[in-house]
Amino acid sequence: MSPFVIAVLVSLGIGYFCGNFLSGFLLGKRAHVDLRKEGSGNIGTTNALRILGPRAALVTLILDVLKSIIAVAVIHLIYGGNPLYAKELVHVLALLAAFGAVMGHDYPIYMRFQGGKGAATSLGLILACFPQTFPLIAIVFFAAVIKTRFVSLGSMLAAFIFFVQVLVLGSTGHLMFYQNQLSWAYLVSGLVLLFILIRHRSNIKRLLAGEENPISLHKKE
Repeated sequence: MSPFVIAVLVSLGIGYFCGNFLSGFLLGKRAHVDLRKEGSGNIGTTNALRILGPRAALVTLILDVLKSIIAVAVIHLIYGGNPLYAKELVHVLALLAAFGAVMGHDYPIYMRFQGGKGAATSLGLILACFPQTFPLIAIVFFAAVIKTRFVSLGSMLAAFIFFVQVLVLGSTGHLMFYQNQLSWAYLVSGLVLLFILIRHRSNIKRLLAGEENPISLHKKE
């Protein structure tokens, strides 16, 4: 295998390893609660908020975001000073590591590939690799959640806006990727949107049936 292919596999592997740290599940276990058996059954921030309360939800959110950021930082430490890899190529490897973290969160090996929905870990990818897209994403997300109180809808709309922004910014030369590397940015942003939709498919069904659970800032009693 070529050095680049090996670097791609290493990057994905490092990201996947980071993604397997499921903070919501571990915080729930610390409180003697299995989030998989409570509320929506999800181990992410929203269900942690419902079951464990705002403080645990905030910690879950921060740690899930950090998984992608840490994966990116590790790749820069490994390949950033390597003369075999140009700066733009390191950006690609970092992006793949962040995406690996999303996959590790969504499909953790030690939980039989039944993980979270990937919104917070995808946010970490966005902050680390596409920070210029964050302001509009935040506006769309909070507007949707404030208006509807459905975090799932806000997450899906945010992922769609992220994908559109990457396409627009890439075509106008406003991403950190060189022209011959843009296909990686398009591919990963499209996959982020796809997996957000896949992992939220039960939410989509409930939204269409008018049965989705609105968010509340109060811990379930």
